[in-house]
Parts: sequence; structure tokens; C-alpha cells
Amino acid sequence: MGITDFVNSKACGKPVHEVIRELTDGGVDYSFECSGNVDVLREAFVSTHDGWGLTVVLGIHPTPRMMPLHPMELFDGRRITGCTFGDFKGKSQLPLLVDQCMQGDFDGFITHEMPFSEINEAFRLLEEGKSLRCVLRL
Repeated sequence: MGITDFVNSKACGKPVHEVIRELTDGGVDYSFECSGNVDVLREAFVSTHDGWGLTVVLGIHPTPRMMPLHPMELFDGRRITGCTFGDFKGKSQLPLLVDQCMQGDFDGFITHEMPFSEINEAFRLLEEGKSLRCVLRL
């Protein structure tokens, strides 16, 4: 249940999705696109298994390019969805978040507090997955 292989796209010699589909006997159950690159999105989508594969788009795409998918590719059972901000729903969940914050209940939201001078360390913790949110004090 997790990462079992790493594929270096520059060393493949063929499209990444072909390598992944060979490694996984037909494709992965889930793929996550986090780069904001539509070419990577395409590879992530076609790397999923026919019939039940799900691609989650997490990356923010800076240019107004269209998704490089043919509509017929959706008819074999693959799915694609997007998720922003951890799928937080501002309209329905924000009032609860504000209530929790007003009551001082920050335990689940902040993992570290540091002086601003340690901002590089804060980013390192975030990149390593050791911090969820870090408050920097001035």
C-alpha cells in the first residue's frame, strides 16, 4: 500500500504511461498530478487502469491550455477529478473553521511555530512532509 517503484521519465526510452502499465499489469488504480503541467496530466491519466483508474489533479495550471484528453478515453471507465486546498469547502466548512479558531482550537491546524529567521527550516519541514502548517513569528 504505497510507492513500490520509481520511474525516471528521462531514462525510459518510451512514454512513461507504457512503462507504468507494464509494471502494474494494466495500470495503476490511482494517479496524482501535482505539477501543473498538462503533459504530465496526460501521462498520469493514461497510466491508470482501464475500468477503474482514477486521476486526481492537484497541480495549479498557470496557462489556459485545455486538458489533452479525447472524450472517448473516458468511456472505458477511467475517471479524472480535481482537488484544491485538500478539498476544503469554503461555503459549508469555513464557518466551522472560524468557530474553532475563535475558541482557540488550533491544535490540528498548526504543527510548528518558529521565528521568521528560521523560514528556510520551515520550508524544509514542509517539503519533507514533517510539517502541515508552520506559524512564523516576527
